[in-house]
Amino acid sequence: IMDGMFVPNITFGPIMVETVHRATTLPIDVHLMIEAPERYLEAFISSGATTLTLHVEATSHLHSALHMLKRADVRAGITLNPATPLVMLEEVLPIADQLLIMSVNPGFGGQSFIPGSLNKIERARALIEQMNPKCNLEVDGGIKSSNIGRVRAAGADMFVVGSGVFNDESSVTDSVAALRSALDRAATSSIRAHQP
Repeated sequence: IMDGMFVPNITFGPIMVETVHRATTLPIDVHLMIEAPERYLEAFISSGATTLTLHVEATSHLHSALHMLKRADVRAGITLNPATPLVMLEEVLPIADQLLIMSVNPGFGGQSFIPGSLNKIERARALIEQMNPKCNLEVDGGIKSSNIGRVRAAGADMFVVGSGVFNDESSVTDSVAALRSALDRAATSSIRAHQP
């Protein structure tokens, strides 16, 4: 969800989330790329969001906003932009269900993965293991079959993929198959690396 202020683009709102909710029983993970997201939490909760992810940079009241989500039985997520250091989430990571690392600057699809994000993902995984092992680690931005294995090896367990699936080069089916194949290869390599 983009508001044209926190990021330069404008997209969907609660009505679209409600429409999606009526069309599926799948969980609905909503990434709020908006200023002061606490103003809209009730609207997105009512619309059927099962996870709401808030940017550390977008609110002065992240702690209370996350607790509001928990009280509403909605998964509480926190997001960091590429230039935001991990230290910004240390006080709230223990209550988060999900940490989203942006591997591009948010606001536009089709951007290239920022290579330095791999180190940040590794450090985020270590912090999660130390502070909140039940928290998922998600990565969004420039995820393709060519890099998803490295992103997984760095510690991510959830991936947001846009142009890596929806593109002019291959069908959605072929793109998803390529992503899954790359993840399978990464898992096999990891198993081999850990065998005595």
